[in-house]
Amino acid sequence: MSLKSVLFAAVAAVSFAGSAYAEGAKIMVHDQFARVSAKMSSSGAAFMEIMNMASEDDQLVEARSDIAKRVELHTHMETGDGVMKMVHVEEGFAIPAEGSHMLQRGGDHVMFMGLTQELKHGDVVPVTLVFKNAGEVTIEIPVDLERKPGHGGHMKHSN
Repeated sequence: MSLKSVLFAAVAAVSFAGSAYAEGAKIMVHDQFARVSAKMSSSGAAFMEIMNMASEDDQLVEARSDIAKRVELHTHMETGDGVMKMVHVEEGFAIPAEGSHMLQRGGDHVMFMGLTQELKHGDVVPVTLVFKNAGEVTIEIPVDLERKPGHGGHMKHSN
């Protein structure tokens, strides 16, 4: 194998590290990470960019994982008096055709409630995302307790 081929393979491997694809479903998950607010916390959250390569819209309708008693799709909403509150989004999140949707701190995210294990920096959490059209996509999400708000990925919704 030539040096050029080895370098190309290495660059490709690094480019797709941390990404997960739904086989044939045209869903890709990128820049995923999970965190807890404090050591021994009973809750945590996961963030990621979900890309829909299909020509029709899709909907993330559920998330599942054995690391928590309950896993829900959440967002932050203002209560009208300037206070932000996390709420369960039962209908899930729209993922536009040939577009993406960010799950990020301070916005839409996957919420883990009643953690069944401590999440430590460097751990990897298996999570199954369920889409209306694409079906189930199982991903591995690294726990990153050092990432600061605004690090990684795009920081806006593209829907």
